[in-house]
Amino acid sequence: MLSFNTLVAVCLIYVMILFLVAFVADRSAARNKNRLLSSPLIYTLSLSVYCTAWTFYGAVGYAARSGLEFVTIYLGPTLVMIGWWWFLRKLVRVGRSQRVTSIADLLSSRYGKSNLLGVIVTLIAVVGSTPYIALQLQSVTLSFSVFARHRAAGQEFLGLEATALWVAGGLALFTILFGTRNLDVNERHHGVVTAIAVEAIVKLVALLAVGVFVVWGVGGGPAGIAASVQDAMHAAPDGAWRLTGGRWIGLTFLSAAAFLTLPRMFHVLVVENLGERQLFVASWAFPTYLFLMSLFVLPIAVVGLGTLQQGANPDLFVLTIPLHFERDGLAMLSFLGGFSSATSMVIVASIALATMLSNHIIMPIWLSIRSQEATVSGDVRQILLIARRLSIIGVLVLGYLYYRISGGGSALAAIGMISFCGVAQILPAMAGGLLWRGASRNGAAAGLLVGFTLWAYTLFLPSFGDAGAMSASFLADGPFGIAWLKPHALFGVTGMDPVVHAIFWSMTLNTFAFVGVSLLSLPSPLERLQGAQFVNVLDHTRPAQGASFSAAAAEDLLIMAQRTIGADAAQTLFQNQARAQGKEGYLPDTTPDFIARLERALSGSVGAATAHAMIAQIMGGTTVSVDDLMAVADETQQMLVYSSQLEEKQKELTTTARQLSVANEKLTQLSIQKDAFLSQISHELRTPMTSIRAFSEILRDGGAEDAEAAGRHAGIIHAEALRLTRLLDDLLDLSVLEHGQVQLNPQRGMLSNVLDRAVAATQSLIMSEDLRIHRDPSREQIVISTDTDRLAQVFINLIANTAKYNDAKFKRLTIRVRVRDDVLRIDFVDNGSGIPIESQAMIFEKFSRLTDTSAAGGAGLGLAICREVMDRLGGSITYLPGQRGAAFRVTLPLKKMPRGGET
Repeated sequence: MLSFNTLVAVCLIYVMILFLVAFVADRSAARNKNRLLSSPLIYTLSLSVYCTAWTFYGAVGYAARSGLEFVTIYLGPTLVMIGWWWFLRKLVRVGRSQRVTSIADLLSSRYGKSNLLGVIVTLIAVVGSTPYIALQLQSVTLSFSVFARHRAAGQEFLGLEATALWVAGGLALFTILFGTRNLDVNERHHGVVTAIAVEAIVKLVALLAVGVFVVWGVGGGPAGIAASVQDAMHAAPDGAWRLTGGRWIGLTFLSAAAFLTLPRMFHVLVVENLGERQLFVASWAFPTYLFLMSLFVLPIAVVGLGTLQQGANPDLFVLTIPLHFERDGLAMLSFLGGFSSATSMVIVASIALATMLSNHIIMPIWLSIRSQEATVSGDVRQILLIARRLSIIGVLVLGYLYYRISGGGSALAAIGMISFCGVAQILPAMAGGLLWRGASRNGAAAGLLVGFTLWAYTLFLPSFGDAGAMSASFLADGPFGIAWLKPHALFGVTGMDPVVHAIFWSMTLNTFAFVGVSLLSLPSPLERLQGAQFVNVLDHTRPAQGASFSAAAAEDLLIMAQRTIGADAAQTLFQNQARAQGKEGYLPDTTPDFIARLERALSGSVGAATAHAMIAQIMGGTTVSVDDLMAVADETQQMLVYSSQLEEKQKELTTTARQLSVANEKLTQLSIQKDAFLSQISHELRTPMTSIRAFSEILRDGGAEDAEAAGRHAGIIHAEALRLTRLLDDLLDLSVLEHGQVQLNPQRGMLSNVLDRAVAATQSLIMSEDLRIHRDPSREQIVISTDTDRLAQVFINLIANTAKYNDAKFKRLTIRVRVRDDVLRIDFVDNGSGIPIESQAMIFEKFSRLTDTSAAGGAGLGLAICREVMDRLGGSITYLPGQRGAAFRVTLPLKKMPRGGET
């Protein structure tokens, strides 16, 4: 007999294997080696989270009690995947184009980015999923208890409640480790999905293995199973195995609706989707998987009824039949299959619900508390991670409490139906939002609240029994004895199954409220715009072009974006947009097109509603899309094309005008700088020449009183001559660089050594200005192949500028080194007041010294020389705005370096 300790040991080893699989998958995804991770096979297997402990254990129990009715569990998703593939394609396309992170985010985004609607959907999803999570905990603890009855003497069993608590804790740990390792802007969890794919294979192999054993090892082959089915039908209570059309239709509809609206199914179906090819393969592969999962359900049920003792729990036949025939290996495999079914569902459901809770409840509350200024509200990424981890723990605690309060005594299928009916209330608002532009936020909210209230009254609250809010007399007679308000016979309708009764009333009144209120209410302009985006998603998938402009400061938006999606991602987004606008090296204009792109990027981390609210705090308004306005107004195709052409022409003219304006302003500044240069260069040349002439005349005429005075005068002449030489060298160096006549000397060296040389060359200036330099030597150990002397010249100039121009009381310079996509980045960031926005456009021009022409001497050629040097080295130097100080980035490709003699 298989010992209980062996079961625990194997279970722990299996969990460690899942940890390893998830870890390896996450590492592969981080290195962009995710070819297998993005395959349709992994995606199809991840959809198996639909097959929970209910379908692994409970389907057999369902078949033992009700015959073929268990088929409805699998029939609904099959019909959706095959018959509603067009709807799924639209759903996936919307998810990708709108950067949807959850089903609550979908409805919130569709109906005017309303966070209130997101809160309603989140609460419905949490309450509706709680019984399902409790079901998984119950199935695992019941399977442990089966083995515990056969444990050896001296081995202790913790008990069902303690086992459920330990299982919930372990699942919370796994989910936190691999579901919230970092904040992915796409909300994809490659490690978790891959581990679920492995579990999908395990539970399928386990169920097929038990089925093969039951049919050919116990039942005497297909003929014997057919005879056993006949015997079971005769032995079943009257009406238990009868096929009822109304119930079949109701349960099939319920399973189909739940397949679309369960938070975990929406997450793997839409959020984790990497392309429509995955969906296409899954449209036939997943129904095949469901068919194999259901293939041996009825044979296992009838063999269990015929061979096991009277009163045996049918929900555990998959496990108890192998144990009854002392097939320990098969029993262990069966246990792992059921364990996989339960854990995969809980993990994905916890991630999905935690995302909804953090994005639609916790983050909006936190932002409202810190609403004085979004740009200084702290590290949003860290707050999000903490919120999601706490939400995961909270979701599992709710599941455990439901398990404790309800007693865990109901059949698994019955608990599953309760959850299915709860989350199905989202379907009218979801389907209506994708198919009907007239659907409004008020209608969606009304339908959700009406449906949820009726579900809770007719099905959820009665599931607690006498321990809940409804007593036995309340259920039997209705509140205050009002018979037509009885939870299981609402409005006097009797004779219906409780689940079908709850489905009928909740979905019917939900739909009527949704449609009726939508017809009576007028959607806001933003709702109509979003409705056009969703309904016409297959026609309008390109980013919307703006029709209004915002006065938001681009620098504030950059700071907020850096704290939400990370510095690198935010700077890349802003730099790409600036490049597209012809403003490379500067912050982009805050056009509606850019605001829409930024909002979509933020929504991948915090959800559409929260992202909209964060930007609105800075913008103080919303953007309007020309394409969406056209769709809302139902303009003809001819008008759409014509308007688009006008828009493109206007865009070209606007861009040209902006470029001309920038060029004109630049020419004006250059003219001013030229005049300033002539004045400055005259001063810089005249000053040393005057000193040289004066002191040389003194020496010529014998005016020096003694040898010491003559030496002092000669020293002054020498110093002024060196100063004059440096000025002329800078002018000649810049001229040589600009005309491409420079000779480069590539050599291999360590970046750390080049930085050390630059610091040493400016040491006297650093000490005199009391400048503190912060470096990370471990990141500087990079071998480079370039003209290290020229590169050191650039570093020396940047360090010297910081020492001379940093206006902080305690001067500090931070040198950060990063390598990304084979490009070396060295950032020089000080703690001063930075360079004014109006002066940033001119800092790399010749003779530019801002407004102070006497602060440090020289003619303002340093940064111009640096730009020319980096251009010859194949790299660049740019100014980074939005860093709360002067910040320069030197970039150098690691693979493409200049060759010897290149000009």
